[in-house]
Amino acid sequence: MSDVHLMHYVYVLRSLSDHGLYIGYSANLRRRFQQHIKGDSVATSYRGPWKLIYYEAYLDQHDALGREKYRKSGAGRRFLKAQLAHYLGKNPIRSVARTGRT
Repeated sequence: MSDVHLMHYVYVLRSLSDHGLYIGYSANLRRRFQQHIKGDSVATSYRGPWKLIYYEAYLDQHDALGREKYRKSGAGRRFLKAQLAHYLGKNPIRSVARTGRT
């Protein structure tokens, strides 16, 4: 018998139109990303198209939500920029990120 775990994701999207970031949480990353692509998310519908540039997977929802909250903080954004320095060096972003959750 296999042990199947529901994963919880914190993800970062980059807008290809305004070069801003969107930080979000979802228990179903594929479905949620498709919602962003189709414009079905109120928070991001007017800023697409989107590219998924980063995600983290967690077994526990509380861990993921805590990480999402951190990623949205000033320290979390600075850490993310340092972590993705090579990508962001080639693909600059706006200075202000927008955030959301589903």
